[in-house]
Amino acid sequence: MPLSEHEQQLLEQMEQALYAEDPKFASQMQGAGARAAARRRRVIGVVGVLLGLGLVLVGVNTTMWIGVAGFAIMVASVAFALTPPRGRAKLGTVQADGSVRPVASSPRARSPKTTGSFMHRLEERWDRRRDQY
Repeated sequence: MPLSEHEQQLLEQMEQALYAEDPKFASQMQGAGARAAARRRRVIGVVGVLLGLGLVLVGVNTTMWIGVAGFAIMVASVAFALTPPRGRAKLGTVQADGSVRPVASSPRARSPKTTGSFMHRLEERWDRRRDQY
């Protein structure tokens, strides 16, 4: 069963506390892939800032709109470099051995309209939830 929103918030708070308490250990736990992605974003951001600065300087000598475009590129590059990459986490249930079992598709995705009354569908959901534990 996937984590609830409250559990996800608690997990994020624990991760932030771990990073604040021991940043070296936390950065080692991120893995090489996350560090490489962050480094790549920073390099792209620096290149974008340099390109934007060049456009600003060209815009000073020619037309104002080129300078405005250069400034916009600089701001966007800094924002890109400072924001963390979006990770595609595997959604599912964590098993005892540490593997992740994928979540079945949502009931809405399976069938557009289920038959039966509202109360019947609620009872079925309740039974499925009880069976999972």
